[in-house]
Amino acid sequence: MVHEPKKGEPATDEEKLNRIYKLAVSMADQMEKSRIADYTQLLHKPWRLIWLNLLSGTARGVGIAIGFTFFAATIIYVLQVLGALNLPIIGDYIADIVRIVQRQLELSTY
Repeated sequence: MVHEPKKGEPATDEEKLNRIYKLAVSMADQMEKSRIADYTQLLHKPWRLIWLNLLSGTARGVGIAIGFTFFAATIIYVLQVLGALNLPIIGDYIADIVRIVQRQLELSTY
């Protein structure tokens, strides 16, 4: 049974060591959760760090390209549907945008 000191009562050496031990265990757990050892190993291998960054940058770029393609295709589809509704002012504007996009797609770049 551990005796907890009351306010104003000095802590014993055993209680001080117990608190230090709990603090050290807590810090060790936090360092383990932050994966600091993996990070320091990565810093000692710069080529692995470069490879991982290159790989993640490529994956991010491909993901952005695919996402933007789907987004643009959806917007063009919606504009075509709205253009087919023959709305007075908006329909002409949307039809012009769709024509411009289709002309750009038909042009060969090589």
